[in-house]
Amino acid sequence: MSYVAPVKAFHYLLKHAVDVEQIMATEAHSDVSHELIGDILEGAASFTGDVLAPLNWTGDQHHPELRDGNVKTTAGFKEAYAQYAEAGWMSLPMREDIGGMGLPQALAAATSEMTYAANMAFGLCPMLTSSAVKAIDAHASDELKAIYLEKMVSAEWTGAMDLTEPQSGSDLGTLTSKAVPNGDGSYAVSGQKIYITWGDHDCAENIIHLVLARLPDAPAGSRGISLFLCPKYLVNDDGSLGDRNSFKPIGLEHKLGIHGSPTCTMEFDGATGWLVGEPNKGLACMFTMMNEARLFVGVQGVAIGERAYQAALQYANDRVQGKVLGGEKGDPIIGHADVRRMLIDMKTRLMGARAICMVNAAAGDLAHSLPDAYARKAAHIRDALLTPISKAYSTDLGVDVASIGVQIHGGMGFVEETGAAQHYRDARIAPIYEGTNGIQAIDLVGRKLRRDGGEGMRALIKDLEDIHELSKDGEVANVCEPALRKGIETLRTATDILLNAEEQDALAAATDYLALVGDVLSGAYLIKAAAKGRAAGDPLSENMQILANYHALSVMPRAGARLDIIRKGADPVFAFPVGQLADL
Repeated sequence: MSYVAPVKAFHYLLKHAVDVEQIMATEAHSDVSHELIGDILEGAASFTGDVLAPLNWTGDQHHPELRDGNVKTTAGFKEAYAQYAEAGWMSLPMREDIGGMGLPQALAAATSEMTYAANMAFGLCPMLTSSAVKAIDAHASDELKAIYLEKMVSAEWTGAMDLTEPQSGSDLGTLTSKAVPNGDGSYAVSGQKIYITWGDHDCAENIIHLVLARLPDAPAGSRGISLFLCPKYLVNDDGSLGDRNSFKPIGLEHKLGIHGSPTCTMEFDGATGWLVGEPNKGLACMFTMMNEARLFVGVQGVAIGERAYQAALQYANDRVQGKVLGGEKGDPIIGHADVRRMLIDMKTRLMGARAICMVNAAAGDLAHSLPDAYARKAAHIRDALLTPISKAYSTDLGVDVASIGVQIHGGMGFVEETGAAQHYRDARIAPIYEGTNGIQAIDLVGRKLRRDGGEGMRALIKDLEDIHELSKDGEVANVCEPALRKGIETLRTATDILLNAEEQDALAAATDYLALVGDVLSGAYLIKAAAKGRAAGDPLSENMQILANYHALSVMPRAGARLDIIRKGADPVFAFPVGQLADL
């Protein structure tokens, strides 16, 4: 159940797939070097492997407990969180003027993957805190920023996101929580929220909740939602903590996975809160938080897949079963062709999804740091376009890879002792929370593709064409070049179809379209990494090229099959009589 971070893979992708030098050339990141990146990656690998990974199984088997209105976390989590905060891992990508280190988000994607892979349940706490910081920084008043930001950036205080209610899940327009003015600039917030990740715990001295609620006489639906900041403990004028606020956890969910993460039902009973952003504009403010969270949930998909892969690889090297063709008696199952096929499939697809997430994070860096306004806008469009792909493609892949991990373990994967079952259970939440993957597909097609007439996607396709030029060089061009050429043409054709489709046809094809984009992108980034690494004389480029070849032969061709169903629109989905779905 150990975890060893793939540091060489992270650094290789930063160099040759992400083009981190472009980020390092900006004024905001001019002091970043590959030596510094290497030191940070090694430090994160040591911390996550030595401190967080040993608690992963403990958190799965020994759940947090609710006692007298407070949540007590699994033994060891509080101490691990103190080490996490002291080491400054939370502050790594935050701006220096609010107490952060100011390092690239692309690097944080790597260190965060290590955290999630080592202990996904633990990693949800800093993920939500980071996202809450972004929302407060972007939308809150200067007074609120002065009180809360530095304490959250330092990880002294944590953050939580309170959206969902018993009757209001993905459709937030139906929420009923209320916020009534107190007459002093604050509000009394009342209502019940469910599925609140790390909504209460004993790891930090204060927890800052961002709560969606309705003002009196607010418009119906999503246009009448406001965002409020409600701390667990009120903060005195001198910065010390005062009275406990009027909300508490009243239940903990019994979940399929991520057992070490306390998922709370929160009851707000006239809790004191402060408005964040404009009245009735809370959903827009919350999306600042959710968009970052969606990228890092995508990173979680890669992370849990990596953990499952490592466990499967170790088991395949140890387990003896049957005689390996051409081998000796007692050779482990890694020599069997089908086991080897499963391992290379896991590794290749994980590397491709990892590249998508890191390129996505780098686009966010460039959107804030490039000197030219037009270039910043283009990077922002790329960041927004890639976010639903990172989230959905990577988390679906994480579930699939974790399932293959169980398969490699055989019967031992179906019992709890090996830990393979935990990885499978933990992975299953990622396609659901922070916006289901179906919502991500609709977002990609409805907002990111059709709203701008395909401009952002066409710019991405142009970049893929540049990568295609790289694929023409080298001894293995006959493998990657035709696959990428066909993949790009498939993506272009699918894009044109959806830009001209009726809305029902576009919605029915959205999930297949997102998967098609992911299949092509992931392969293109592996090809780019191999080609640029080879040109730079990187000795690891040969291994990356092998992965790119496998992707070109096994993964990227799937895009063609997805195009076939996209062409058919909604007909295959709706043709069967709805009244007969229960039986033939």
